[in-house]
Amino acid sequence: MTDAFHIDVPHTDGTLAVIALSGEFDINAAPAVRARALDLIADGHPHLVADLAGVTFCDSSGLGALVGIWRCAKEADGTLTLSAIPDRLSRLLSLTGMDTFLPAYPTAEAALAARQGNRTTA
Repeated sequence: MTDAFHIDVPHTDGTLAVIALSGEFDINAAPAVRARALDLIADGHPHLVADLAGVTFCDSSGLGALVGIWRCAKEADGTLTLSAIPDRLSRLLSLTGMDTFLPAYPTAEAALAARQGNRTTA
């Protein structure tokens, strides 16, 4: 049995948005996450915080989606910041070296505070 996957956007403010994920971040969910994140970037929110608190599983498709989102955010002069990374996913990020270019915070609130402090106005 799989955990139903959900994508929520609980916060948008200027160039910043939070995308909250829950359930299994796998080959079935990755395209929807990438599409939603790219929509947020296109809508003027290039600084994204991915709240991963509710993610129960992540496979290589989920990791690939995060890299793709990071690249698109970077191309839009934005950033991707992770928050509330579950232990197993944190280990995968470390093993793949993704933790070296994706900043992480213990909570979405901490990530928002850090991002809001680093924002520049255009």
